[in-house]
Amino acid sequence: MLYLIGLGLGDAKDITVKGLEIVRRCSRVYLEAYTSILTVGKEVLEEFYGRKLILADREEVEQEADNILKDADICDVAFLVVGDPFGATTHSDLILRATKLGISYRVIHNASIMNAVGCCGLQLYKFGETVSIVFWTDTWRPESFFDKVKKNRQNGMHTLCLLDIKVKEQSLENLIKGRKIYEPPRYMSVNQAARQLLEIVQNQRVRGEEPGEDSMNLVESHSRKAEKSEQSLLLCIARENSFEFESRQVRRLVTLVLWKGSSGFHQLQRRHSDAWRPIVRILTG
Repeated sequence: MLYLIGLGLGDAKDITVKGLEIVRRCSRVYLEAYTSILTVGKEVLEEFYGRKLILADREEVEQEADNILKDADICDVAFLVVGDPFGATTHSDLILRATKLGISYRVIHNASIMNAVGCCGLQLYKFGETVSIVFWTDTWRPESFFDKVKKNRQNGMHTLCLLDIKVKEQSLENLIKGRKIYEPPRYMSVNQAARQLLEIVQNQRVRGEEPGEDSMNLVESHSRKAEKSEQSLLLCIARENSFEFESRQVRRLVTLVLWKGSSGFHQLQRRHSDAWRPIVRILTG
């Protein structure tokens, strides 16, 4: 049987009891290592789980999935995913492949940023469609996702933005030449995401489009440092050419929320957000 097991958002101890029991009895245990990361490394997980882990990068999961599914019809294989197993479409594809091969599967769910984002005080059912903000390059600067942001704002909904990470990625030159040389890991910061968002707003104005309001309420939510499991929240109003989130170049993941202001807030939602308002920073243009 194939088991897809969520690891939660923090460290080794965030796995569920059920998930840990399954990991310890499986013949092979894979750790998906490219859609997200925990605050601890593979060695720490191995020590806590009492099992050796096989790192599964993007190429392994998306192009060589048969290696993961090998013999899963006669033995138990675990596939570990940071957050919840269904946080990325890649994992749905793995289930479809298993089903096609006649392999049974079971999913062990866990916490995901999709529900943990409620820590910032905004009610989950007031969020619209989630978007991903990717690293721009000199020749690739996608803006299409911003239409979803505008639609959410028009409907009075907040937007959860997943910021890009690059793990075991090849440069275009190395990819073309077939060289297995990988770039250092990169994790998008709030500053980078804010700059790209505001540049999109400026570009749309130049094209005569209406991007929305002149400023955006940005909530840095569920920031996780690699040095230790902790969570921080930071609220900022970003205006054109004015954004300055605290720059901490450490290995960590950040989620960005575009907050649709406090209009129409439920009383409990307002009181929750007020609880961490002392750390608010207003950035003026």
